[in-house]
Amino acid sequence: MRIAVSADDKNGLESIVSPHFGRCPYFILVDVEDNNVEQVVEVKNPFYGAHGPGKVPGFINEQEADVMLTGGMGARAMQFFSRYGIEPVTGAVGTVRMSLEQYLGGELEGATPCATSQTHGHEAEPAEGEYEKSETERLKEEAESLQEQLAQALRRLGETLGES
Repeated sequence: MRIAVSADDKNGLESIVSPHFGRCPYFILVDVEDNNVEQVVEVKNPFYGAHGPGKVPGFINEQEADVMLTGGMGARAMQFFSRYGIEPVTGAVGTVRMSLEQYLGGELEGATPCATSQTHGHEAEPAEGEYEKSETERLKEEAESLQEQLAQALRRLGETLGES
C-alpha cells in the first residue's frame, strides 16, 4: 500500500504534516507492507501555490497512492480522490511518522471537509482567477487550520492523561 502524506518540508518520516493538502510544498510517499515501512519518497508538489480543482488529486493518483493523509481538504478534493479510488483521510497532525502510526493503528480514519474550505466556498467550482488566494490569505487559512489541529491535539492529550 502506498500512503501519500501532505508535508511542509522534505524530511521523510520526520516531516511536519501540512494542514491543507493542496497548499503543501511536498508530499511524502510511504510504501507500507504488513504495517512496516518499506520505502519513503519525497516529491515536490508541482501545484504548490497555484492549484485548481482536481489537479492535486490527479497528481497523487499518478503517484499510485492508495491513501491520502492530510490535515484538511475540501469536499471537492475528497470527491476527486474517491473517483480515483484513493482513500482521503483528514485530521493528521504532527510528523508523518506520527500520522502513519495513527492511521495504521486505526486511530486516524475518515475525512471531513475542512472548515476553511466550507467557509471560503471551495464546495463549488470557483470563478476564473478566484480559486487561489493571496499568500497572506493562504497563511491566515493555514493558521486557522493549525489552531483547529492544536485544539484537537490538546483534547486528545487531555483524554490520554485522563486515562493514566
